[in-house]
Amino acid sequence: MVPSAQTPGSLTLEFFKALADESRLRIVAMLAEREHSVQEIARRLNLREPTISHHLAILRELELVAVRAEGTVRWYRLNDGVLRKFKSEVFSPENLARIASTDTADSWEAKVLANFLDGERLIKIPDTRRKRWAVLRWMGAKFQADVSYSEAQVNAIIKRHHEDAAFIRREMIGEKIFARENGIYRLRPQSEWSEAPR
Repeated sequence: MVPSAQTPGSLTLEFFKALADESRLRIVAMLAEREHSVQEIARRLNLREPTISHHLAILRELELVAVRAEGTVRWYRLNDGVLRKFKSEVFSPENLARIASTDTADSWEAKVLANFLDGERLIKIPDTRRKRWAVLRWMGAKFQADVSYSEAQVNAIIKRHHEDAAFIRREMIGEKIFARENGIYRLRPQSEWSEAPR
């Protein structure tokens, strides 16, 4: 079965990393034909046996390869069941789309925050709306859901991170992070927050 300790996203990346190596890809192709020993693979690929063993260990970590012992010889084969699992669970169109959007967005936001934060202090409010959006989402995480805040309370929390509370507060309303009614502020569910500007 597909290793359960990893998320489908991390599994997909590990799968691509494993098969990005030409030698490992050729080993998988050989094992798709039939079982092979380390010695046979080494001869066919013109590589040293310890190198083949290293590649097989990586493939075994993903459970793509199974092994059986016959006397002193170990025979390796492709694990068809795991390949089918990868195809259905990891390589579904829905999961690939989620990886493309989530992993890319998360890493991009992390880079933006690294440029504009010094610990918990916002050094500067970004000029571009897209970068400002990432900072405002970070600021939104400083507030609790299902809590009603007065304007003074919102300002006090924002000022722990940046002095221009009024501007940030207004921007958070504009990006649908906050809902304001009769002077009371409530954090909206993240699913309602504005999407990243293009």
